[in-house]
Amino acid sequence: MIPQKLKKGDTIGLISPSDAITKDDLDIINKSIYLMESSGFKVKFAEHALENTLGYGATAKQKAEDINSMFQDNTVNAIFCICGGFNSNSTFDYLDYDKIKYNPKIICGFSDSTSLLNTIYSKTGLVTFHGPTFKALTSWQTEYGYKEVIKRLAEGGLSLGTADDEYITIKEGTAKGILVGGNLSLVNEMSSGKYQIDFTDKILFIEELFLETPPALASNYLYNMKQNGVLDKIKGIWVGNYDGSVTLEKILLDTLDGEYKFPIIKSNNFGHTDRKTVIPIGTMAKINTGEKVKIELLENCVA
Repeated sequence: MIPQKLKKGDTIGLISPSDAITKDDLDIINKSIYLMESSGFKVKFAEHALENTLGYGATAKQKAEDINSMFQDNTVNAIFCICGGFNSNSTFDYLDYDKIKYNPKIICGFSDSTSLLNTIYSKTGLVTFHGPTFKALTSWQTEYGYKEVIKRLAEGGLSLGTADDEYITIKEGTAKGILVGGNLSLVNEMSSGKYQIDFTDKILFIEELFLETPPALASNYLYNMKQNGVLDKIKGIWVGNYDGSVTLEKILLDTLDGEYKFPIIKSNNFGHTDRKTVIPIGTMAKINTGEKVKIELLENCVA
């Protein structure tokens, strides 16, 4: 199930499923509001988007109420997570998945939004979007993320990234599968339990923030996923940004230990970096390490 694309005059709803919004955040958010309004869109905050009830954000029920109401609000055409942080998973038990399913619309974010995006896709079949948060539209040094949002969500473009993005082959091969993934620590959390991702025949994309996840901890996550059978189910892996002292692909290869045959590619155009292409979770894609651009979308992700 794919949502309708953004059109000029549409309203973007803003939610805060993760960290509380600070005064410093507001300065950047106001720049993003100006950018999107200058591009012909309207912006609407959810009722609790700026609340800090707990001292580290709104309550789980308040956050979930905002998500549910944004999907049900007929004046809202797309939803952006304002920023990342922690604990968007606290909302899961309070989300109305039926109402989300029957009111499909764009929802976009990255980092902690990984949990929310994959859960909504898993529970409803709605394609969700791993891309810039609303704050990230102007908090980085380039317009890359903003242009990728417009290309994917407003124009319906299928190309991942730009012509000067570099793709590296880590392990040769071809594979087709549905895209799932995002931040490694959160994908690891969702490798088991009530809200686990179905990794069967999927292409898994992963990235990580080195400041929060040093190499040994990244190794911990990957080995836990291996021990939970994730690597037995997937069709391929796409590695994104990780500015660590040891590369994420090296840590991954240690985990794999030559036991798996699926292809692995690497690029720096998603994750905690200024280059954020918009990746549609729930869309069929193909890895082909023989091509310059080694991954492509095979179907539309907006209507």
